Amino acid sequence: MDADTERDPEEWEADRYWRRRAIALAGVLGVVGLAAWACGALTGGNGDVRKQGVESVAGIGSAVPTSVATSPPAPTPTVTVTTTAKITISPTARPRPGDACDPRDVVVNLASTRDTFAGGARPTFRLTAVNTGQRACTYDVGPGNLDVRITSGADRVWAASACATGSGSSVHMLKRGIPYVTMLSWDRRRSGDDCKGARDKAMPGTYVASVKGDQVRTGKQIFHLR
Repeated sequence: MDADTERDPEEWEADRYWRRRAIALAGVLGVVGLAAWACGALTGGNGDVRKQGVESVAGIGSAVPTSVATSPPAPTPTVTVTTTAKITISPTARPRPGDACDPRDVVVNLASTRDTFAGGARPTFRLTAVNTGQRACTYDVGPGNLDVRITSGADRVWAASACATGSGSSVHMLKRGIPYVTMLSWDRRRSGDDCKGARDKAMPGTYVASVKGDQVRTGKQIFHLR
């Protein structure tokens, strides 16, 4: 007779229960082991790859020379600043009729009417001014601008400006090429600082008459008093 047939049914059921439990536990353990093996395989592979990567990087790093030759810095360019002066030339204003004469355009002359003045005659002089410019212009022919002076050596005997009345100015329009003429006479008395009060008469002798003025040059007139 089979030994199993003689066992108690309750024992048979208990035996089957624990057998199923063992089989289920073995299955669970197998799954866990398989998962652990898979994780280990993945981890190990990655480690190898990472190790190979590190070694590759290390190999590349070791291939780079430790000392790197540096090129000298490029020279700084020199900047030259050139300043250009801009000069604006204004057109010269052309003189208009009636403007003041340029003194360089006026020719002044003084002439004595005689060489000798005797018997108490007053010496007389002709003063002329001629405009040589292109247009008519105004010019001061008064003693304040054209001062007729009489000297004897270093002695200043007489000056028209000292005996002039008012401002001594006399402005006239001078047309081109047409002389302005005026006559002056000397009473033979010294002018001093002015012509006021008693004045000594000039002694007979040789005297010189000339004109003093801005940019004016005239010849000297020599005459005699008798």
